[in-house]
Amino acid sequence: MIGDYEIEFESSTDDFNRVIIKASSDRMPGVYYLYDRESNKVKLLHTVSPWLDEDDMAAMQPVQYMARDGFTIHGYLTLPKGTKGKDLPVIVHVHAGPQWRNSWGFDARTQFFANRGYAVFQVNFRGSTGYGKKFLRAGFRQWGLKMQDDITDGVNWLIKNGIADIERIAIFGWSFGGYAALAGITFTPDLYACGVDLWGISNYFTLYEGFPAYWKPFLEQINERWGDPVKDSLQMYQTSPVFHVENIKVPVFIAQGVNDSRVRMRQSEQMVEELNKHSKEYEYVLIPGEGHAFSNEEKTVELMVKIENFLDHHLGHITPNE
Repeated sequence: MIGDYEIEFESSTDDFNRVIIKASSDRMPGVYYLYDRESNKVKLLHTVSPWLDEDDMAAMQPVQYMARDGFTIHGYLTLPKGTKGKDLPVIVHVHAGPQWRNSWGFDARTQFFANRGYAVFQVNFRGSTGYGKKFLRAGFRQWGLKMQDDITDGVNWLIKNGIADIERIAIFGWSFGGYAALAGITFTPDLYACGVDLWGISNYFTLYEGFPAYWKPFLEQINERWGDPVKDSLQMYQTSPVFHVENIKVPVFIAQGVNDSRVRMRQSEQMVEELNKHSKEYEYVLIPGEGHAFSNEEKTVELMVKIENFLDHHLGHITPNE
């Protein structure tokens, strides 16, 4: 770190006389420079998203709190500019993986939500990487259980500290984060005002049945981390949101890439079938031609506009200048 910027060495010549350096921060996605050691000069190469003004972006703050069983949980809180940081509508933004983690740095979705007046809360629940083996292993076979409790405890921490408006909290995520969004509105139905699930897992068993071929060599490791569909079948049933839709009390937004080979379309279809069966409120968006990670910019923008409208309708958020 130099000042407020993270400095990364991206590439160099064999003799290290010329080095490409990237500078970035939570409010700026990146600027690339070429440093010439012989002339001791730095040349600007490229600015990522030059149309973004970092002064318009919101700062990401590291936070920590104690989970109900004594684990220290870390995360990040991004408050919208122009607010006092109290009684705010909140987006609980759950990372994918689940073995990934949130890190300090520029996150486009976080800035999008903060720009619309939402506080954004990102939790590195147990099972996230970067906190040691004990913390990682504490998340094994804990989908919908202690991992979800860590998220819930974080939301309650926000409420206790007066940051969140208890009536205006949404949970949002993609892939495993989509699962956590569905689990949040299913297993803690009074905590959230709505949920947003992007190509998330609704049914453990369907996930295992639809594993892509390139995951098969890692099946033993997957069973250890996520659970065995035979030995842990009861737990998988209990923690699969699709089997407990009757508990849901709030609207849910579901989006699915038609060509997703990891979380197949059947996951979302089953959830929608159950939502219809139980007369629950939902919005379902299918995106043709897209897989597990969207690549088409126009479709991505269109989806985010729909999510923005959904959240605006169900949270009634304030604007930063109010």
